[in-house]
Amino acid sequence: MVATTQIRQPQERRDGAPVPTNHDGTPMPIDPRATLLAQYGLSDDTPDPAFDELACLAGHIGECAAALICFFTAEDQWIKGRWARRSAGCRLHPAPARLYDISLHRPGEPLTALATEQAERLFAPMKLKLQAALPLCAPDGEVLGAILLADRQPLKLHPRQSRALKLLAAQIVEQLELRRTLLGLSQANGWLAQQAVTDFLTATPNRRALDKRLDMEIARAGRTGDPLCLLLLDIDHFKAVNDEFGHQAGDTTLQEVARILQAGLRPYDFLARYGGEEFAVLLPATNLADALVVAERLRATIAGTGFTYGRLTISLGVSRLDPASGAQALMMAADNGLYRAKAAGRNRVLVGKLNPDDPSGSARL
Repeated sequence: MVATTQIRQPQERRDGAPVPTNHDGTPMPIDPRATLLAQYGLSDDTPDPAFDELACLAGHIGECAAALICFFTAEDQWIKGRWARRSAGCRLHPAPARLYDISLHRPGEPLTALATEQAERLFAPMKLKLQAALPLCAPDGEVLGAILLADRQPLKLHPRQSRALKLLAAQIVEQLELRRTLLGLSQANGWLAQQAVTDFLTATPNRRALDKRLDMEIARAGRTGDPLCLLLLDIDHFKAVNDEFGHQAGDTTLQEVARILQAGLRPYDFLARYGGEEFAVLLPATNLADALVVAERLRATIAGTGFTYGRLTISLGVSRLDPASGAQALMMAADNGLYRAKAAGRNRVLVGKLNPDDPSGSARL
């Protein structure tokens, strides 16, 4: 049924508290409404034209001067839809008003809207009063919010109007359930998309992500004229770790190396697992001399770190982008440097080059 207004004093809120607490200082239990509203994407006062249209429909069904659609938790309230007749004299404006007492809301019971001081201030410019409310209940019966009707005079709703408002409330909840499903699918798709470009073991970007980022950085370098360098590195004698301690130890070692490498880079540098025990590092806006400094610093850091399964070293190849040759040449040159570093005894940094006669070591075909 649609409930009429009762006058009571609203409970005080603890606005501004980081964590809601009881009077004895203990944390309050998590409000299930907050969880549901977050899943519906409704935990804010962002205007939503769809809810304005629903409020308009509710106002016409109830033959009243204004209507609101609100959602609430024990600590917060959000007005998502608002409508008022032109004859009311002005429009409803967003307001952080507490329109009713949360303690009155019980699952499966009628909702009572209170003519609180805040509600009176909200409707006063139109000379209206909050007259009736209809609860918006989740499928489990939890009251999430209400359709609120305001008018100058008490409303005398015909049974068919009450039935229509109940049907409208049910449709709103069905739309919320559909919205929750779509939001869930969107989040799942986002997670899957992230997994597609993330190495599951080290949580670093994978080869696919590297290829995409490399294309982006080459395009950026082409626009700005900034240099771009690439490091390819390999953990020396990594097979020995697997052979002596097992593959789980190898996994742990890869994770530890990835964390140390990431900690030694700038926020806009890009670390990716290239494959096996190899990693790649893109260094935007970095010339060859500075890239060699970065590579040597990473090499020294790894060599000086005590890992879970013993000491490690890495070998690195460095290359610089030649705009005329592109991504493939950049990768091939870095791989050449890595190959030569390992052949020269490992635990060292060498510049790769595709043209033996090029003293600068750029990736020029």
